[in-house]
Amino acid sequence: MSDAERVNGAGYVTVRVPAKVNVQLSVGGLRADGFHGLANVFLAVGLHDEVTASPADGLQLTAEGADASQVPLDESNLAARAARLLARRHGRTPGVRLHIAKDIPVAGGMAGGSADAAGALLACDTLWGTRTPREELLAMCAELGSDVPFSLVGGAALGRGRGELLTPLETGGTFHWVFAVADGGLSTPAVYRECDRLREAEGGGATVETVPEPEASEDLLAALRSGDARALAGALSNDLQAAAVSLRPSLADTLKTGEAAGALAALVSGSGPTCAFLTGDAGSARDVAAALQASGHCRTARTTTGPAPGATVVRTG
Repeated sequence: MSDAERVNGAGYVTVRVPAKVNVQLSVGGLRADGFHGLANVFLAVGLHDEVTASPADGLQLTAEGADASQVPLDESNLAARAARLLARRHGRTPGVRLHIAKDIPVAGGMAGGSADAAGALLACDTLWGTRTPREELLAMCAELGSDVPFSLVGGAALGRGRGELLTPLETGGTFHWVFAVADGGLSTPAVYRECDRLREAEGGGATVETVPEPEASEDLLAALRSGDARALAGALSNDLQAAAVSLRPSLADTLKTGEAAGALAALVSGSGPTCAFLTGDAGSARDVAAALQASGHCRTARTTTGPAPGATVVRTG
């Protein structure tokens, strides 16, 4: 039993939560409330964080893993906010120690912080025996952030609104991915601002009056249903990619390297800076990862598959 699980005999709950890639991210115009409408097709992939909840006198937060030094251990952490929100909803004190074992890249456009929030909600709800209805948990996820509901649900889903209004999607097979993890992060608000700036610079405007309402691609949804990797490769899109590359031009070299190594398609994951490469099979994924690792264009390259389940209790004691 690890230190994360040893709780002086008092019990613990460990929840595994997946990373995500946006296989389509269509961004509408800037709204009066400062947000953008989205047609956001999420696919959960098999890179995971684990969140362990155990009894404590107050709210405590610890982290381990390759990027643990970048995880905030204060009130700004979404997992801590999730525990406080659930405790407040049930009229109890947030007496819990949350230990986050990080494997999802931090600030990489793969919703690692959102995953931790969803994991904390499910872990605390299980530990405390509060039996919150699924619909209420999803509403709390949406209150915490736009990507948090999908981290709870997993699989594949279309997100509307700010991305939090989910419709589950059918998938017909396993897709093989490589993720090139960059050094440092990109600010999501900064990437959206740059997207607006680029749209204005092109003369088309950036507001809801000038940008069409985003819609999910029927070709992409059909490719997900059929499990056809080549069809999916032809339908991948990310309206934030140009903005992410504008803010970090080196991402263009990363994308070209993966494509030259045999990836079926390459795109920036969400707001970046992680780049995602869809491949035809596990062998191709290994070749693309090796080329990316040797190129020096990224900190590391990871292979995995999708879809993956959402937040899941994996250990209790």
